[in-house]
Amino acid sequence: MSRAALFPIVIAGSLALVTALVGGTLTVLDEWYYALRQPDWAPPGYAFGIIWTAIFAMIALAGVRMWQTAPTRRDAEIAIGLFALNGFLNLGWSFLFFRMHRPDLALYELAALWLSILALILFCGRFSKGAAALLVPYLIWVTIAGALNYQVVQLNGPFA
Repeated sequence: MSRAALFPIVIAGSLALVTALVGGTLTVLDEWYYALRQPDWAPPGYAFGIIWTAIFAMIALAGVRMWQTAPTRRDAEIAIGLFALNGFLNLGWSFLFFRMHRPDLALYELAALWLSILALILFCGRFSKGAAALLVPYLIWVTIAGALNYQVVQLNGPFA
C-alpha cells in the first residue's frame, strides 16, 4: 500500500482515536452520575464502551471512504470540516452532561450533534454510499442516546 493510500487511513484513524480518548476523559462516572435515576430501558453500562468503539471505528472508515471518493479537493475539505464539527459537538455533549452535570443543556446540544450526523450522511452520500451507510448506526445510536438523555432530564430535573 502506498504512502498516499495510507495517509487518509492514518489521519482518520488518529482523529477518531483522539476524539474517543478525549470524550472518555470527559466522561466522569462519579457519585452525581450514579445518583441519576435512569429509565428502565437504559442499556447496561458496559454496552456504552462497546457501542462507542464500534461507532468510532465506523466514523473513521467513513472518513477514509469519503476522502478516497471526494471528486475535488473542495469536497474533501468540506467533508473534513463536517467531520471536525461533528467531533467537536460529540465532545461538547460529554462535557455538558458529565462535567457540567447539565443533562438539560446536553439535550439541546445533542440536537445539533444529530443534525451534524445527518449532514455528514447526506454530504458523504453524494460521493460514497458506503461512507454514508457507515454513519447510519451513529445516527441511530445518537437518536437512542437522545431519548435516554431526555428521560434522564424528565426523571431527575430540574438542573441548575
